Amino acid sequence: MEGRTKMSQEPMVPAEDATGEGLPPKPELDLNQFLPYRLNRLADRISDELERMYAQRYDINVAQWRVLAWLSHCDDLTAKKVCTYTNMDKARVSRAVQALVDRGLVTRTPSARDQRVHDLHLTRHGAELLSRLIPEAQAWEAELVATLSAGEYRDLLNAMGKLERQLERIG
Repeated sequence: MEGRTKMSQEPMVPAEDATGEGLPPKPELDLNQFLPYRLNRLADRISDELERMYAQRYDINVAQWRVLAWLSHCDDLTAKKVCTYTNMDKARVSRAVQALVDRGLVTRTPSARDQRVHDLHLTRHGAELLSRLIPEAQAWEAELVATLSAGEYRDLLNAMGKLERQLERIG
């Protein structure tokens, strides 16, 4: 083969820095054994799957679903509280709320407590959507966790709660 050189079989020498000195061994991190990576990867995969389901069946995204889900059991909700409860940034929550308002699923009214903020409420149409969506989401979750025993599921939720509380302490 013309123009190609055969790869050298000589042992590789350590890389050198700009001074010509050898670099120390590089530190290694096996991400598959690193809890933050594993949790984030799992959460991303779950969100992607739910996003696909919600988009196909209901034309909503995960951010919109989270707003609706919080509204399903929280009467005193503002966009700021949604940010706090969901750990989503203000811009993402604002876009989600606006899309839900535009679709007639949510209303936004000035708060009686503070006119600078708006209270969010489900509309009849939003409640009807949730009455279909929530059972599907719960069925999907049941299928996901079916691989766990009841004890493993309980232990998983307990461990997650402990980690959340620890984050609050060290965070």
